[in-house]
Amino acid sequence: MNRRALLRATVAVPAAALVGCGRPVDDEPVPPVPSPSLAPSASAGPAVSAGPFSVLVFTRTAGFRHDSIRPGVQSIRDLGEEHGFTIAATEDGLDAGALAGFRVVIFLNTSGDVLDAAGRAALEGYIRGGGGFVGVHSAADTEYGWPFYGELVGAWFDAHPEIQRATLRVEDRAHPATAHLGASWVRTDEWYNYRTNPRPGVRVLLTLDESTYSGGTMGADHPLAWCHERLGGRAFYTGCGHTVESYADPAFRQHLLGGIQYAAAR
Repeated sequence: MNRRALLRATVAVPAAALVGCGRPVDDEPVPPVPSPSLAPSASAGPAVSAGPFSVLVFTRTAGFRHDSIRPGVQSIRDLGEEHGFTIAATEDGLDAGALAGFRVVIFLNTSGDVLDAAGRAALEGYIRGGGGFVGVHSAADTEYGWPFYGELVGAWFDAHPEIQRATLRVEDRAHPATAHLGASWVRTDEWYNYRTNPRPGVRVLLTLDESTYSGGTMGADHPLAWCHERLGGRAFYTGCGHTVESYADPAFRQHLLGGIQYAAAR
């Protein structure tokens, strides 16, 4: 059953005031609050700027549903409070009206076909008009039948081994999502193999060292986080973020924050 669960925050409403993220709550309807007028530019790409902005966190699932969605939304809310952006979270479908006023849309552990034809058209128009996109983990397990989305996210999920500890190699430290890391990053998560290697169509930030865990199938070049600007707006994807514990990890939170700031052209 799908019900509206859009929770909007304005600059005057602290992000901590948002409630009801995750699955819609049947007995606690919350009327939407209009978001500030921060619609993306219709230029060929986003201009780098400063100041407050708004983020829409989209968490609809039509396949596997991650337990980490709720703590993930809370983590983004906390980051917004700390770094000057506001968020809304929704499980509802997307359309041009839902996207208006947001600088970035985050697909947080979405899965399956989560958009109808109108939603696909709205998201494509939003990105081509300069809107920012962040995909987290199973955002790559989403909308397999839509070629534009495949280009946007960079690569689709293929398979994964069991959750385990692995070493990530930091390929690019000149990016806000990886600037805080050293040459390597050791962490525990669910490590995706992808159907295709997104290189060279993206700027690769992190790769997985398959010699440090079992179940990798991509070989010596296994990208895990990347970004690009080839569709009009800025897009960032990270394969991290399956586990609940990820969203309490300062290094991962900084990684996610950097991706959001990059997508927002901040």
